[in-house]
Amino acid sequence: MDPQISPDRRASVELLRAEATDERDALIQERLRAGEDPWDFMEDLPTVDELVVFTLRAEHIEADGGRMPSSARNQRLLRMIANEYPELTRAVWRIIGQHNTHRLWDAVVRP
Repeated sequence: MDPQISPDRRASVELLRAEATDERDALIQERLRAGEDPWDFMEDLPTVDELVVFTLRAEHIEADGGRMPSSARNQRLLRMIANEYPELTRAVWRIIGQHNTHRLWDAVVRP
């Protein structure tokens, strides 16, 4: 594998999931403090595994100098993550099926 495309595997899925759980909890708290109703936003939040995939994809992008990947390269990155972390395959396939995977659940990014 090309070292520019594949950064070293950094942690176990369990550790990555624990970090993603903390991130998701923080997102929930932020939206609750802003007065939003959980019934209105909980379905919009990514799952813990999707957050892990987004984190791993961001690390790949960073390892490639921060250049945003083309659609084809993004698909390759996601499939590579699924190969490296088989436990995340379902989350990868859910993300591959989405048109916009930017952080729309994040108050900073939401329109």
